[in-house]
Amino acid sequence: PIDVNVTFNDADTRKRVAVTKYSEASQRSERETLYLFTNGDTVHGQVIMTTPPGKRIDYNEVKAELIGQITIDNDSKEVTDFTCLEQVLSGPGGFQDSKIFDYSFMNVEHPHESYTGISAQLRYFIRITVLRSYAPNVVEEHEFWVQNAKQESEINNSIKMEVGIEDCLHIEFEYNKAKYHLNDVVIGKIYFLLVKIKIKHMEVSIIRRETTGHGASIFNESETVAKFEIMDGAPAKGESIPVRLFLGGFRLCPTYTHVQNKFSTKHYLN
Repeated sequence: PIDVNVTFNDADTRKRVAVTKYSEASQRSERETLYLFTNGDTVHGQVIMTTPPGKRIDYNEVKAELIGQITIDNDSKEVTDFTCLEQVLSGPGGFQDSKIFDYSFMNVEHPHESYTGISAQLRYFIRITVLRSYAPNVVEEHEFWVQNAKQESEINNSIKMEVGIEDCLHIEFEYNKAKYHLNDVVIGKIYFLLVKIKIKHMEVSIIRRETTGHGASIFNESETVAKFEIMDGAPAKGESIPVRLFLGGFRLCPTYTHVQNKFSTKHYLN
């Protein structure tokens, strides 16, 4: 057997991020720490291959690939590679005990941010393949995370809308803006314009909605990220309730819009 270990040259100084991912092996979500990259970064490092003491391994080729991949897992699993860079590290050869190769992908374009959702996953990874003639090929993948920060939008209007039940309940919601960053604060008010029914309490929820597929094969799935009570008891007509919600404490992600025409993700206040 060959043990393949992939490292990054700037691992000591590069930021890392903790992400929650579903593990097929354990059948549950697990926290994992990955190195953080952004669009235009150079991805380079070493591939360290080792064998049991005294064991010689022959191969036809060793290659490194940098892959950007979207996986959609609904009725069937659909895998799409939108980025694929390849570098041959070695032609035919062999080694005993250990062997080290250098790989380098300069100024890599990472057009989309990494994402792990309900049915959609967007990931970047280094794949090392050792091609052999008389034994199974060895394939090792080493994932990393991509975030692409953007400038805050200059146009960010407030939101105001009225909902209710005719002649029974009219409520007006007002929020200070329509676009928020992941550590932002949602500030708003809820006005009771008409109250003719009994209300026990009121909750506000953050809903993440993930849309996959296109055309006639569109799947919508939602999950509640957070839920909290903002009112307990019956309100009176003309009463208002302030809303102040700190987003930094919740497991949110950026908005994804028609990524490679495969999936979209949005958040809603409900």
